[in-house]
Amino acid sequence: MHGTTILAVRKNGKLVLAGDGQVSVGDTVMKGSARKVRRLTSGNVVAGFAGSTADALALFERLEAKLEQYPTQLSRACVELAKDWRTDKYLRQLEAMLIVADKDVTLLLTGRGDVLDPDGDVVGIGSGGNFALSAARALLPYEDDAETIARRAMEIAAGICVYTNGNLTIETIENE
Repeated sequence: MHGTTILAVRKNGKLVLAGDGQVSVGDTVMKGSARKVRRLTSGNVVAGFAGSTADALALFERLEAKLEQYPTQLSRACVELAKDWRTDKYLRQLEAMLIVADKDVTLLLTGRGDVLDPDGDVVGIGSGGNFALSAARALLPYEDDAETIARRAMEIAAGICVYTNGNLTIETIENE
């Protein structure tokens, strides 16, 4: 997936989902301030996408419907979405990856039917995802604040990946 970086960091009861704002078409930057991270349903779930914007927005709509069906079961809602995404003739054509999280769980969803609970407390997707993931993993033992880790890791990714910029959208969920 080209053209974005999404990173989730979970530490000390805080989940931070960060996304850059760059939208690229080929080698041209079309927009620098897109919001690829957003709150879903009643704000208890955050999601970020890499891939086609229209496809991701369609998937967000479907995920919100699943969350209404299974309001306190994020994992089940994501599994149901992944099943539809893999088997539905229309959805099967959608090209995107999603990171979805609530106060308890972080999940990575793909069009191949994957619903992954990543190892560790960090996951990244998009063209700069591995740069941000590596930086966040390196910072995790040395920094206590999830947002500080996410911001610094995204800054590092933006300095390496030409499809990532430093215009960030940050959503946070804290355990009470």
